[in-house]
Amino acid sequence: MDQEERLTAVDNIVTQFNTYEDFLDSQITSVDLYYLEDEGLARQLVELGYRGTGEVVKREDFEARKAAIEIARLAERTQKKTLTSAGKDLQDNFLKALAVREEDNHNGKVSLNQQGFNAVHTLKKQRAESSTVIFIRDKNSHGQEVSGYIDYAHRLKIEDFEVYFSGKRRLLPKPTDMSFYNWDSHIAVWNSTPNYQVIADNLEGLLFKYKRDRKILNVDPKVPPGDNSTRIPIQTDLYIQAVIFDHISRRKT
Repeated sequence: MDQEERLTAVDNIVTQFNTYEDFLDSQITSVDLYYLEDEGLARQLVELGYRGTGEVVKREDFEARKAAIEIARLAERTQKKTLTSAGKDLQDNFLKALAVREEDNHNGKVSLNQQGFNAVHTLKKQRAESSTVIFIRDKNSHGQEVSGYIDYAHRLKIEDFEVYFSGKRRLLPKPTDMSFYNWDSHIAVWNSTPNYQVIADNLEGLLFKYKRDRKILNVDPKVPPGDNSTRIPIQTDLYIQAVIFDHISRRKT
């Protein structure tokens, strides 16, 4: 048996038995116990290769492979962490658009599966990072019209979006977001985030600088949004107005 076949055999044994003792016991026959009259001795003989009905596996090999398989399993489970939008029957275009972008913004990597984005950008998956800015204008619970720009990736980190994707609450801009404006009280607030620097005092209007590549995102609908960025108005029944800005940042390799 070559090395690859042996590793495969060990892996099969490791996945079949919870402990090394369970594996040893599987190799002991009733005849062995009848003549030896000692389960511990029977196990030792199997471990040494003098008894047994199958492959000889050392304790250290078994435990090493068991640990390696468990580490790989935990890593895979972490990577496949269920998205809050997963399994939801989303009807509105706005929530569908957020769901499409949830994984990219949660991981900071671009899968280029966003609708309408492949036609503009053909960046390689392993060389790019994705970031989304959400603009919302609507009325709050007090009937006041508010609007603002939301750093989607940042809000995903500090908030559970289950309530939004399940329809229990509506996503609205907050005074802690990148920008917030209350049209009734005329209160205006700007905040930089871990991903964007807000540039408010500019002749071109409100700008956001993505900190990783220092590219400018211009949210003025009358001009292009900037390099590697797209502006997508969303037809939605949830808000007066909703716009999604996608920015792709190239990684230096």
